[in-house]
Amino acid sequence: MTFVECGVLFPTMKSLDAPKKSGAAEEATGFFTPNSQIDFSNVAIEPLFEEQVDFETFSKSDFRAVKVKACQAVPKSKKLLQFTLDDGTGTDRTILSGIHEFYEPEELVGKTLVAITNLPPRAMMGIESCGMLLSAVNNLKDSDGEELHLLMIDNHIPAGAKLY
Repeated sequence: MTFVECGVLFPTMKSLDAPKKSGAAEEATGFFTPNSQIDFSNVAIEPLFEEQVDFETFSKSDFRAVKVKACQAVPKSKKLLQFTLDDGTGTDRTILSGIHEFYEPEELVGKTLVAITNLPPRAMMGIESCGMLLSAVNNLKDSDGEELHLLMIDNHIPAGAKLY
């Protein structure tokens, strides 16, 4: 496909034969890594809860897409990261999360995450946290260790989008 302007042809699409780029950031997240290439053999999954939650209770949770505008380590804390988030309201939201063992702040800036936004504010280390970021956690087999993966979603999803 081409675009004609002043009698000159300008290509507007990449060749179908062009090699696909696979950036380090994409590989680091595992977002585009096929399941068949990930080793899950050392993962122990917790059993599902037996207690059920009725739909009315579940539907009270407000899950939203949030964009990470800034992230920094909380001074005097080994675990806490302080996130400044765009939640679509036009006012920055602060959420603290104890995930510093698993992530460095600078690698999270620009990511789109999932947050529960209607939890009551909670003060930690003198900073008010207004919500909770969702993560997947699993234990490692034959170990006391665990892995944590912050839920990151497609950056095309706008800040504030309600998740169901």
